[in-house]
Order: sequence, then structure tokens, then C-alpha cells
Amino acid sequence: MRALLFVDMEDNVAGPVKSLAGFLIRRYPSQLRSITLASNSNIHHPLYVDFAELMDDDPPLANLVFSQPSEYLRHFDDAALWAHKIVLRDVNNREKGTEKEFIHVRINISGSPLECSETFPSIGRVRVRHRGILLTIKGTVIRSGAIKMYEGERTYQCHKCSHMFPIYPELESRNSVTLPSICPSQRLKPCGGTKFTYVENTIICHDYQEIKIQESTQVLGVGVIPRSIPVILMDDLVDIVKAGDDVIVSGILTARWSPDLKDVRCNLDPILIANHVRRTNELKSDIDIPDEIIMKFKQFWSNFRDTPLKGRNSILRGICPQVFGLFTVKLAVALTLIGGVKHVDVSGTKVRGESHLLLIGDPGTGKSQFLKFAAKLSNRSVITTGLGSTSAGLTVTAVKDGGEWMLEAGALVLADGGLCCIDEFDSMREHDRATIHEAMEQQTISVAKAGLVTTLSTRTIVFGATNPKGHYDPEQSLSVNTTLSGPLLSRFDIVLVLLDTKNPEWDAVVSSHILSEREQDKGERDEDLQHVWPLPMLRRYIHFVKGFFRPFLTKEAEKVISSYYQLQRRSATQNAARTTVRMLESLIRLAQAHARLMFRNEVTQLDAIMAILCIESSMTTSGIVDSVGNTLHSNFMENPDLEYAKQEKLILEKLKSIDEFVDINSA
Repeated sequence: MRALLFVDMEDNVAGPVKSLAGFLIRRYPSQLRSITLASNSNIHHPLYVDFAELMDDDPPLANLVFSQPSEYLRHFDDAALWAHKIVLRDVNNREKGTEKEFIHVRINISGSPLECSETFPSIGRVRVRHRGILLTIKGTVIRSGAIKMYEGERTYQCHKCSHMFPIYPELESRNSVTLPSICPSQRLKPCGGTKFTYVENTIICHDYQEIKIQESTQVLGVGVIPRSIPVILMDDLVDIVKAGDDVIVSGILTARWSPDLKDVRCNLDPILIANHVRRTNELKSDIDIPDEIIMKFKQFWSNFRDTPLKGRNSILRGICPQVFGLFTVKLAVALTLIGGVKHVDVSGTKVRGESHLLLIGDPGTGKSQFLKFAAKLSNRSVITTGLGSTSAGLTVTAVKDGGEWMLEAGALVLADGGLCCIDEFDSMREHDRATIHEAMEQQTISVAKAGLVTTLSTRTIVFGATNPKGHYDPEQSLSVNTTLSGPLLSRFDIVLVLLDTKNPEWDAVVSSHILSEREQDKGERDEDLQHVWPLPMLRRYIHFVKGFFRPFLTKEAEKVISSYYQLQRRSATQNAARTTVRMLESLIRLAQAHARLMFRNEVTQLDAIMAILCIESSMTTSGIVDSVGNTLHSNFMENPDLEYAKQEKLILEKLKSIDEFVDINSA
């Protein structure tokens, strides 16, 4: 029936449809040809159009598409079908094409004047004035519903003149059908008919899915509640995004009556009918790094060519500068945020590149300060607590919304591709404890709830902080001192213990630092990179080295890492639960992260030894370093390169015994 209507339309095509069809044939012949030659396995075929090109080709028509999208997007779809039929005739002369029933034009506003704040507002600034125009919003998918069937069109016939015309159910009134008062035929002499009959078998249904997107918390100020809006996806747009995806959606803003509930006032709820959806998961960062900044990085390392560790410490001093000392923690934070290189073997097995960090310490040791500062350094971050998270918790949950089950993303899913900071890590819900193992290691969450079965991505750095269970006992394992299980602790690459022990000398130094910080706040701070790096420069540096360098292990680094791993496997210590293959993977990740931090593309022996020292700091007793000491009292050294040379000699001597042991056994 739709084909018959379209044939009838060819003889009396509306002006806008002709203009739009001509534009499509001129500008998008290759897409039309691809659709024509495509198989009929898909009923709905998208045709992507750049609004900027329509503006260049026909500005008045582009203005009509923007200001009256409800009408002109339908004209665009009809024009695409008409253009498709013209291309089909040409193709069939050489190849075999098939006629398509549904082609949907998807308008991409990227690079067009519609990227201004008035037509591309944040979700929290959507107002009544935006209703009825082609609107674009950006956010994160927090809920995704099931795919349903939606009646989008049915055909009626006039009793008087037999004219057939389509009627579109009104979404605002929950799909009610309103017939015209008189016959809508476009003849010179209107028939004036007022009685119409539904034509059998003319109902056109669409795939239909509702999602909810929320504005990013990164662009909001303190205390501002992130707003959300429901979005309707239809036809080829359904099931292309999942909870946790970052999306840019263009569509028509309309309103829908809220469900009729007893003793509840019925309101109009805003809703966006999507026309174009673009996933921006791979474009998460808005950090701008001009060429002069990159040259500044290179010049910095050129100045520290002879003393590289001193240069590294200059960078580390910029991490949480309000906290004195804690060199080991600041190094661990930097390595965790930078991360290693993701590895995929020939069988398709993936080894994550993201590192995880856990701080266990007494109250007042600066754990929360590091969490908040790390969130500022990451281009995408979510801060939560074990018990203070949403109903979705840390992973994902199924919620009932308007009688329908939907998936609601938790903190780990929303932080996909970024950083998830979890304070009070030991107070997680039982549901989260059961699923966070997969989220941290496999970087996915498998969901099978309320009939919803799917897998969500959690490529997230986890930075946790927790207090010990009562008084920390160094003689006991980490599992005993906390309420966390051994398997969960083994997911963390670095676990640092901060004990607030009495040390008069340290207390005097810390108090002097705090007082001097207050004095510096009154004056101007030194922005010289040779001393302390400012926060914006640190963000740019971390983002640059993560994207630019993919370090590979040298033979010397491989030998050091292998020998240390064998040493840990041989020694039956209280940390044996963490001495697994995961430790070896953690060593490689940390060594790669340190190479990136040092602005290099190869992992040297120095990087491997620094990774070992980070792992050793995670242990209450060390099998390779004579004195681990209290992480809380670790400070920056005046001559780190000289101190490293001493540590390197000590570690290599300890590891040499492993090589001799292996040589004896092999002989």
C-alpha cells in the first residue's frame, strides 16, 4: 500500500520533496547506490546527511528542516525513497538492485552552525523554546529499555473522493489517532469530505526503544544536580547504544503526558525523538594539547637528560601538592592514571592495560584528598562511596520505570574509559562485591536481570580507599585487616597501607609544610615546570603520554621482571595470595606506565625496578628490600638518581640468586 501511495505521489510530488530529492542525488549518489545494492535483510536503511552541506546547497530549505523538523524530516524520507527509485532504474541497467521500503535520512549537525549553544544546549538548559526545532544534546546513557513495537502510521480513505492519506499517531497523547475535520486532498477543487475509513493492512510499525541520557558531571559546578531526559530511538537507531555510552543525539523535542496515576497531577514530560545518534566513547577527552605544549614537554625532559628521576619527581610534586611527602602514593597515583598497554593475543584473549590502586589507611592520612585530586586529573571520572552510590550501586541494576524493566548503569559503567574513585571501599553492597571482580579484571559486566541479558563495558581505572578493620596489625594479612577478600585484593595492582604512627620529627616537618602552604596562598605561585607542575599541565601531560606512547619491554626489563616473579613464587610469605600471574601482569603494566611517565617508548631496567619497588610497597614484609618503611612517611629525596643507583645494585644482587638457581636446575 505504501508503494501504491508513492507511485501516486510521483505524479504530484510536493515541492520540498523534489528539492530534497535533487539534493540527495547531487550530493549522496554513492550512499543511494549502496542502499540500492544492499540486501533486504534489513528493512530500515539509514542515509546520513551533513546539515552543513544542506546549508551550502540550499539555505532556505535547510532553515525549514531546522525550524519545522516534524514535517520536513518526513519529506526528507519521502525524497530519499524517490531518489532511491531513480537510482534503482539506473543501477538495474548494469547490476541487480532491489527496491527498499524504508529509507531514513539521518541529519548530522557536526561542523554546522547548529553547534551553537542555543541549538546544542546542556540537558539542564533545555526549555520550552527548544520545542519543535532540530535540537542536539550530549550526555551519558544511564538507562536503556527493551525494544518494543510502535505504530507509526496508518492510512485512511475519504468516502467522497476516495483520496487516501496517512495519519500519524500522536506521541504526545500516547499514540492516540486524530482524524482531520475535512478531506486533506490537494486538488484544485476540495471535495470537503468529512467521513473516512481505515484502509486494511496499512498500519506501519516501527522498532521502538527508550533510553535516558544524563548530562556529564564533568561540566557541572559543585552542588549542581545532573539532569536527564528520555530519548526515543526508532527503526535503525534501536540497540546501537548501551548504558554507559557517551552520545550526541539530534532530534525533535516534544512533550508526552505522564502516566495517569491516582492522586497525582498529570504533567507534560519533555522527551526527545532521535533522528541521529553518534557514540563518542572514543572521543571522551576534551583536553586540548597544542604543539607548543608538546615542545614544552620535550624541552623539560631535555633539561633533565642526565638526571631523569629528578625530572620525574618534579612532575610528581604537582600531584596533590597540599599533602606533604607521600612520594610512594603520588608515584602510585601517577602510574595508575597513566596505565599500561592493552594486550590481545592471537586467540583473542584480552589483558587489560588499566591499573587499579587501593589505599588502606588510618583516618586523616589524606586518602580522600588523593581520590579527589585524581578525579581532577582524569578527563572522565566518577566519585562515589561504597554505600553512598545510587540504586544501581557500583555496577548495574534492573529498575522498573512505568511498568517496564530497564537497565540502570552504576558508577563503574558510567566511568567507562575513565576513572572511578570509590571511598569507603569496604562498605560495598553484597551485590556489588559479587560482580566487581569481573568488572575490574575482564572489564565487562554480564547482566541477566528481569529478562534483560547483556554485557556492558567497564574499561575503568578503579581507585579505592578504605579504613582498616579496627587497629591495623602488621603481622596479619590484608584480608584480615580489612573486610576485603583475597581474590578482590588481587585485582589491585598496588595496595598501599598508610599507618598514622607517632613520629615527632615527621610531625614537625608536616606542620611546617601546612603553615608555609597557607603563606603561599597569599602570594603568587611559581608556574615553572622545573619546580611544581600546575594541574592543567599535569592533565595535558598524562593525556598526551597515554595516547602517544606504546612502550615495549627490552630484554633487560624482561629479565628483571621474570626473576622477581620467580622469587615471589618461591617465597611462601603472607602475601602469597597476590603472588599469582596477576602480579606478573601488574609488573608489566606498572613498568609500561613508568616508561610513559618518563616520556619514553621503551621499558628499560629502571622502569622494571621502579615497578618492583611499587609492588614491594604493597607488602607488609619485603623479600627484596631490606626496609620497606611506612608509606605515610615516604618523602622526596634530594638526589633520587643517586639513591636509585644504590637500590638498583641491591635489587640486582638479590635477583642474581634466582638466575643462578635457574641455571643449576636447567643443568
